[in-house]
Parts: sequence; C-alpha cells; structure tokens
Amino acid sequence: MSNSFTITKGSNVTYEIDDIAAICHSVNKAYCEALGDFSQPDWDDAPDWQRESARAGVQFVLDNPDAGPSAQHDTWMALKIADGWTYGPTKDTEAKTHPCLVPFDQLPKEQQVKDFLFRGVVRGFDQ
Repeated sequence: MSNSFTITKGSNVTYEIDDIAAICHSVNKAYCEALGDFSQPDWDDAPDWQRESARAGVQFVLDNPDAGPSAQHDTWMALKIADGWTYGPTKDTEAKTHPCLVPFDQLPKEQQVKDFLFRGVVRGFDQ
C-alpha cells in the first residue's frame, strides 16, 4: 500500500494516506456520536487494527474510484472475516464479532451512510 499520493490543483500538494484515514475516522466518529454511539476512540487512541482498516478503506477508494459503497463494504467485510471476525449482534473487539458483517443491502440505512461518508471524504481529496 502506498503511503501517499500527489494531487495537483494549482499547486503540488501531497496527502498522506494516514492523514486521510484519520479524517475519515473522525468523520465516522462524529457521525456515530450523532447517532448516540460514543464508543469510537479518537484516531490517536484507536487500536492498530482500526487504523489499518481505515487506511485500507482509503486505499480501496483511491484504487477503485468507480466502485460504489457496496463494493467498499464488501472489501471491508472480507478483510474483517480474513482477520477472524464473525457476525454478532453487538460489536465486541475481544470476541471479534460485528453486527455489520452482513451484505450491504442488509445493513440498516444509518450504517450504509457510513460507507457513503467515507467515500465522500476520500473522493474529496481525489477531485
């Protein structure tokens, strides 16, 4: 995975994958809090697996700009499953269970919004 990419818009600006992943994480955290979920840590306090998941998501969007949020969710789900996660009614990092390990069209609308927001943030840097 590349650590940075360069976008030129009037001037040459380099955005690091980690920086974009941190912004995506912060947007997701704020959205979760708006829904009453205060379980998301700040980026600097997030566990390595969570930061790596965000970085992988950024890279997926950059590598697949025409893929929709469903494809992004499928990729996220495949990475989770490969790491030993399974479906569970609640997110449990110790047991590695997650309620979003279902096909995109079976996610509640408020969970689908997360994929749209994530893609929107990354695409904003790649315009």
